[in-house]
Amino acid sequence: MAGLNKVMLIGNLGTDPEMRYTANGNAVTTFRLACSRNFAGPDGERREETEWFSVVTWNKLAETCSQFLQKGRRAYVEGRLQTRSWDGPDGQRRYRTEVIANTVLFLDRAQAAPLTDEQPLPEHEEAPAPVPEHSE
Repeated sequence: MAGLNKVMLIGNLGTDPEMRYTANGNAVTTFRLACSRNFAGPDGERREETEWFSVVTWNKLAETCSQFLQKGRRAYVEGRLQTRSWDGPDGQRRYRTEVIANTVLFLDRAQAAPLTDEQPLPEHEEAPAPVPEHSE
C-alpha cells in the first residue's frame, strides 16, 4: 500500500522568493515560510511559537511565485516533504528538509488567486544564473 506525504501550511513569507534556472532551463523558486501558533502556557499566559519551512516551487509555479510573492505576504502552500543531502565543504554530510509545493494560494486580498503547477504565465523577461538540477 502506498504511503501519504502531504503538507498544508498557512503563513507569512520570511524572505523574498529567490528564482533561478537549472542547467536544463527549469525555473526553481525558493522562499521561507513562517507558520505561527498561539497557545496558553502552563501558567495560563498566552504564547506564540513559530516554525520556519523552506519551500521550493518549480517551473511555471516558480515563475509566478517569484513575480507576485514577497517578504511579509501571507500564503497557503500545499505540497510534499522531501529531504535532500549533500557533503559540505568540511566533508560533513548535510541534510535539508523542504516542502516541494504543487499549489500556492496568495492570501493577501489584492492577490487572492490559487496557483498550481499547470497554470499558464506571462513571459518572463530575464533569466537568473543556472543552478544544479533538482530531483523533481
